Amino acid sequence: MILVTGGTGFLGSELIKQLTDNGLAVRALKRSKSKIPALIKDIPLIEWFDADINETAALEEAFIGITQVYHCAAFVSLNSKHKKQLFHVNIDGTSNIVNLCVDNNCRLLHVSSIAALGNAKKDSKITEKDFWEYDAKAHAYGLSKYEGEMEVWRGITEGLDAVIVNPSVIIGKNAGFEGSGAIFKLIKDGFSFYTDGASGFVDVEDVAKAMILLMGAEVSGERYIISSEDCHYKELFGEIAKGFAVKAPTKEAKPWMLGLAWRALKLVSVFTGNQPSITKDTAQSSITLSYYNNQKIITETGITFKPVAQSIKEITQYLK
Repeated sequence: MILVTGGTGFLGSELIKQLTDNGLAVRALKRSKSKIPALIKDIPLIEWFDADINETAALEEAFIGITQVYHCAAFVSLNSKHKKQLFHVNIDGTSNIVNLCVDNNCRLLHVSSIAALGNAKKDSKITEKDFWEYDAKAHAYGLSKYEGEMEVWRGITEGLDAVIVNPSVIIGKNAGFEGSGAIFKLIKDGFSFYTDGASGFVDVEDVAKAMILLMGAEVSGERYIISSEDCHYKELFGEIAKGFAVKAPTKEAKPWMLGLAWRALKLVSVFTGNQPSITKDTAQSSITLSYYNNQKIITETGITFKPVAQSIKEITQYLK
């Protein structure tokens, strides 16, 4: 039987939808207060199991009869205030999953992130061979995902059958205006700024599809970047604006402007208690040029990625 952690999440729910569409039974982990997404509600092939990946006693019961594990559960934040929680979930929680996979002889597919990858060599794209180098100033999320990967590699040295995927920025209509969907809300509401940065983007349907293909492949001890294409934020914002039929951002947010913004919002949050919409880490990420090589996953699975422009068109039509 298949176990999926983070079953109510954006990626986890899409993965479960595709697995059950293929007639496969799934045991899906959720926390007791989590809401089951409409996408996968009332599907008979899903056995919901209330457990937290940081609670080993409940997890042990969840692993009974399991042969394959998709580890999608994670805490995502670019706010350094959440460092403790990021480490607790993304490192300690992953360690628990790895240990139980080893104990129960399960095949593991671990969802990491491009945030755990290293920097590209000059004039080249980031590949799976680029490993993250320690940086005391690095954001806590990237560090937590890197250390989470290290738990998987540790398990592999102990005989664990596992593969790791490093998705780029995952987009899709079912994110709504949360997570990566926040970008769509900004543009829909008339945001007039763009930043001189770039990153990889990929449709959630393709990420889930690639994961299923890798789980069935005769490969172990490998990592794979899952990304459709690289996009500069100016062009990305322009495509989103076109989809919503609103004016595209025309003003470049310079680094010094972002510096003032995150500092001001941090000060405001002290008095309001609300989380700042821009943090030091998100500001830095928005002006970083990162390009990713997706050839390895294409060669291994033969997957054809949906163009980002098509994904944006589908998302904006859904969210209008």
